[in-house]
Amino acid sequence: MPNSSSVSEFLLLPFADTRELQLLHFALSLGIYLAALLGNGLILTAVACDQHLHTPMYFFLLNLALLDLGSISTTVPKAMANLLWDTRAISYEACAAQLFLFDFLVLAEYCLLTIMAYDRYVAICKPLHYGSLLGSRACGQMAAAAWGSGFLHGVLHMANTFSLPLCHGNAVEQFFCEIPQILKLSCSDAYLREVGAPVFSIFLAFGCFVFIVLSYMQIFRAVLRIPSQQGRHKAFSTCLPHLAVVSLLMSTIIFAHLKPPSISSPSLDVVLAFLYLVVPPVVNPFIYSMRNKEIKVAMWK
Repeated sequence: MPNSSSVSEFLLLPFADTRELQLLHFALSLGIYLAALLGNGLILTAVACDQHLHTPMYFFLLNLALLDLGSISTTVPKAMANLLWDTRAISYEACAAQLFLFDFLVLAEYCLLTIMAYDRYVAICKPLHYGSLLGSRACGQMAAAAWGSGFLHGVLHMANTFSLPLCHGNAVEQFFCEIPQILKLSCSDAYLREVGAPVFSIFLAFGCFVFIVLSYMQIFRAVLRIPSQQGRHKAFSTCLPHLAVVSLLMSTIIFAHLKPPSISSPSLDVVLAFLYLVVPPVVNPFIYSMRNKEIKVAMWK
């Protein structure tokens, strides 16, 4: 019976069967990847170079752009290489690295979005305490906590997943190495080891979700009490982009991992993975820049 020690590579799910469709998917993937690089690169450059954007909100936005660049670079370039060279293979080590980086960066982004909700809550509900609660040291510590939580999460999941023996072949029903797909290849009876890490992730994600919801309930209550229409518009303009980003990421991830088994299929899994893995890094820069005059001005300088 084969186990993880005898598996030297995995076979990823192909996007297309014909060479023409493979090249078409490669061209589309390349366009999407370049758009993500351009959009997030502009955000990084604008925030780093413009002194007016050296505030907590834009510091967290810079970290978000870095995480978006990392998450899309973890999976899309390998998928493009496989399409270009007409192969499905990924080495055992590369698969483990991809799984680690994916879990690391996605959870770090989720934690960072939670911190950004706290930033908006303090800015709108406790403006007089904003400088003391979100000083440069506090911002650095919160960002480090998000990155550190993601790193520990990635290590936990990688160690848990690749310590299990594999006896159901090496074909992964996804275009990148993902925990549920790798666990399908496992022959281990160690049930608690298989579900322990995902349960930890679910509780952590649920805690972040509750915090974000409660923060925005308080934010909307405070905004509706602002007497001037201009003040309400300005407050909403700083909150709605973040809320859109959170909604897009959370809704697709929740549906992808909690959908009924009766509607599950490889093609649906690929579409959902595309929505929560590829779409956010591409659209986040546009969401944040569309309603933000400061970002627009900094980009055009």
